[in-house]
Amino acid sequence: MNKPSAPKTNQAWGGRFNEPVDDFVARFTASVNFDQRFYRQDIQGSIAHAKMLCEAEVLTADERDQIINGLQEIEAQIESGEFVWSIPLEDVHMNIEAALTEKIGIVGKKLHTGRSRNDQVATDIKLWLRDQIDQIGPILTRLQRGMIELAASEANTIMPGFTHLQTAQPVTFGHHLLAWNEMLERDYSRLQDCRQRLNQSPLGAAALAGTTYPINRQYTAEALSFDKPTENSLDSVSDRDFAIEFCAFSSILMTHLSRMSEELVLWTSAQFQFINLPDRFCTGSSIMPQKKNPDVPELVRGKTGRVNGHLIALLTLMKSQPLAYNKDNQEDKEPLFDAVDTVSDCLRAFADMIPAIESRKDEMYEAARRGFSTATDLADYLVGKGIAFRDSHEIVGKSVAYGIAENKDLSEMSLEELQQFSSEISADVFDVLTLEGSVAARDHLGGTAPAQVKAAAQRALAKLDIR
Repeated sequence: MNKPSAPKTNQAWGGRFNEPVDDFVARFTASVNFDQRFYRQDIQGSIAHAKMLCEAEVLTADERDQIINGLQEIEAQIESGEFVWSIPLEDVHMNIEAALTEKIGIVGKKLHTGRSRNDQVATDIKLWLRDQIDQIGPILTRLQRGMIELAASEANTIMPGFTHLQTAQPVTFGHHLLAWNEMLERDYSRLQDCRQRLNQSPLGAAALAGTTYPINRQYTAEALSFDKPTENSLDSVSDRDFAIEFCAFSSILMTHLSRMSEELVLWTSAQFQFINLPDRFCTGSSIMPQKKNPDVPELVRGKTGRVNGHLIALLTLMKSQPLAYNKDNQEDKEPLFDAVDTVSDCLRAFADMIPAIESRKDEMYEAARRGFSTATDLADYLVGKGIAFRDSHEIVGKSVAYGIAENKDLSEMSLEELQQFSSEISADVFDVLTLEGSVAARDHLGGTAPAQVKAAAQRALAKLDIR
């Protein structure tokens, strides 16, 4: 088995130094323990670079083939667990390059011609993050599909809508779920925007000023499926706003998932009892045998703070850096890695859990009957009778006060009781005071009428089908 040696000084820059790096400093400055995560992208970028150097006649075809074969063997070693990572070699790049040189000799040292670790790491991170985005997108889509299909099946399920967590107006559970989907639809758009902006190749920017070798940056950009090369070498090696943008997307997405989680936690409580989550998404108590805790949504809600922290960390990391590359940028990877992991896990948990939600229709309906949720409907009814809205608002307010005193909902009052507040009220008022009448009356684009909810669900599914 070929193992990279561990030199006293890093082979990439040891010639300048008269003594080896202190052992603690070597450990403190090394990133290999975490940046080995994108070994595959590092090798992918190196193969493209080697092919381009051959096209530019900097490498011979035989040297190119030796490098490519050696890199592919190293990739196989890494994936089989045989590769030994070295802290003195600092990072994933030098570990792979040192292993290549040990494997194929001096030809391995020619690979780094015309590039720097600065443009190499920027390329690797972009390649890695692009791959992660391409994996996150389908999970988000799966969550949306499950949510929309559940919404369509719950288009007629009446529940209270809230403002200030106080009963406001009746809506349907399907309408509420589609509100969640609108959040996720914007999140998906942000994710794709992020991918589009990051998909420019930094490779060839070298340390900061470009290179004197006759490289072809368009060649490597196309080989790595980038849209084009970056325009400016200084910006290419010091830019990390694509990582910040991904963390911004992640923070907004997690904020949306956190809001959903809060409602799920409330709805599963004994005080609401709107829904039931299957046991596989919950845990119990070690002391209270009756407990069924909604741990998945609670944990997603908690992880939102973690992801928000990563966004602030990256913003703070970059805020005072002069151009071009600085060692500070080594700190960009761990927050980004964890943000990717956390978002992926939370989306998977939700994608599995949301379609399994069981609505408790009777409890939702009964809750919608409490709190005078059709009061606005009565006000609108009076406006239809020619009464100014502000006057009708006052009339309904008095009728609600009466209902509170008598412990009666508006729909439970007799016609005579309602007419004491306005002589314009007639028997047809009960068509709008029922919950079914209230939701059915909002029969317009974006409204909560069951027919509109079903149509909106079909439109939402159609969007997913063309992704």
